[in-house]
Amino acid sequence: MSNAKNKTIKNITLLSMTQALNGSNQGIVLAVGALAGASLAPDPVLATLPITIMILGLALNAIPATYIIHRFQRKTGFILGAAIAALAGFSASYAIAVSSFLMFCIALGFVGASASFAQQYRFAAADSVDDKWKPRAISFVLLGGVFAGFLGPNMAFFAKDLVSDQQFSGSFLLISGMAFLTMILLSFSSLAPTAKASKSEGEGRSIKMLIRSPDIFIPVICAMTTYALMIFVMVAAPLAMVSAYGLNVQSATTAIQWHIVAMFGPSFATGFIINRIGAHMTVGIGMLFLIMSALVALSGTSQYYFYGALILLGLGWNFGFIGSTTMLSTAYSKSEAARAQALNEQIVFGAMAISSIGSGAVLQLVGWQAVNMIAIPVAIFVIILLVWGFRQHNNRMKKKSVLTASTISLE
Repeated sequence: MSNAKNKTIKNITLLSMTQALNGSNQGIVLAVGALAGASLAPDPVLATLPITIMILGLALNAIPATYIIHRFQRKTGFILGAAIAALAGFSASYAIAVSSFLMFCIALGFVGASASFAQQYRFAAADSVDDKWKPRAISFVLLGGVFAGFLGPNMAFFAKDLVSDQQFSGSFLLISGMAFLTMILLSFSSLAPTAKASKSEGEGRSIKMLIRSPDIFIPVICAMTTYALMIFVMVAAPLAMVSAYGLNVQSATTAIQWHIVAMFGPSFATGFIINRIGAHMTVGIGMLFLIMSALVALSGTSQYYFYGALILLGLGWNFGFIGSTTMLSTAYSKSEAARAQALNEQIVFGAMAISSIGSGAVLQLVGWQAVNMIAIPVAIFVIILLVWGFRQHNNRMKKKSVLTASTISLE
């Protein structure tokens, strides 16, 4: 095995491990963030606000994080992101100890800011391999999320009483510990430098031109919808289980655990599936899983209906998000990488923030059933868009083949 291949495998393995740790941090917030928020908030309607602030922190920092990574290189950027997470974990724990809802929200905003750097792990993997290997590289990095599914919610539950008389304070201390471990792992990496354009490529398309291209805006919309629907349902689920239907905290954290496992568990196979049936079809299957999730949630309110709905929700996210990322990663040139990636992250995570805000409001004002009913028509719209995009893509490929054949014939 060549040194270059060994280096690629080592880097993807380290990225997968750090993905597991970062995912565990988010798993902790998603499992107990709303519950901790409910104990601190002046009004129950604001219980999901801290999670919304976390997602807003991710969205607002998506573009700065992308450009920092491309300016100062990936290793430096990723370590900076982990350092922010370490500070945020301590701050969130202290906020609970002093019963400060405002400080808790700010701390989770910094957790989101740190995640904006970690979201670039998948592009670091994709940009280090040839096009045919991109789906597998992205999948193997996201496979680290399987461990996050077991680690995050379980650690959140078992550490919730670690600090006496301050429920959930210990859970957030764990975020700092895993962030320090992430920095150690990243120090052993030798990530490929961010792509630089050659003189022949020029500066590439502007952001306005990129967003007008179907090969760009379709995967962006698909990724945005996949993530927004997942957050919309998942943020509301623990509160619905505990507050609306009287289930216990352990049931809620278990539901989130299996949801996160379902989000990342199929990743070992998703790359192979994309290579076999194509990214468009894979995203379409993801949308069908999201629809099935909503139908299960609408069928009952026992813990097992929640488990089934959240597992299907996770599967839908996996197929939809990895498929969308693969579509996007093959649609831009080296000179356009920073702009295309920043555009995608801003739109995707901006929609996540809006979705999180809407989730808490819809749950409190209308109920759990309404949360799931909204997801169905949105997923159907994306399926229709995918069919249109697939036809457009095939037509462009046919025209390109005809032009190539004509050129060869003339020569």
